[in-house]
Amino acid sequence: MANIDESRPFIPIRIAVLTISDTRSEQDDKSGATLLRLTEEAGHTVAARMIVKDEVADIQDRIKRWALQGDIDAIVTTGGTGLTGRDVTPEAVRPLFDKEIDGFPVLMHMISFQKIGTSTVQSRSLAGVIGACYVFCLPGSPGACKDAWDGILKAQFDIRHRPCNFVEIMPRLSEGRAK
Repeated sequence: MANIDESRPFIPIRIAVLTISDTRSEQDDKSGATLLRLTEEAGHTVAARMIVKDEVADIQDRIKRWALQGDIDAIVTTGGTGLTGRDVTPEAVRPLFDKEIDGFPVLMHMISFQKIGTSTVQSRSLAGVIGACYVFCLPGSPGACKDAWDGILKAQFDIRHRPCNFVEIMPRLSEGRAK
């Protein structure tokens, strides 16, 4: 389904990976490692990587810092999108968005349904824009991270993807906003 225009040069973007978990460390963070690997394999730059606890203030602080520092194009988070009491990623991140990317969770559910059936209803993935930075909040499983990357992000992070992609509109994300 992806249509790559080979006449356009690939433009790597800078992606930060944030794992949201009370229990993970870099040594056992399989989802974060999956996102790092996929980012690098696609030719992009890993701008930063961090793990924060499932605490609204900690999540918001890290995302705001990265989104507004100006040298990160996209933040991809993993974890905290479920239904348990400690899953607070949507509650932390949604208020930070200047704009929400409504189609992202819809497409994530379509992709997930093909793999895990009705269990997809337990995921609360989301995406949006903060300033000139994209933010994508994925479930905490390596499989879900790979599905999101392969099914959505890989193509949308490639300026050669047609008919449109996230990269080509990055310079215009902040139009009309006070600096």
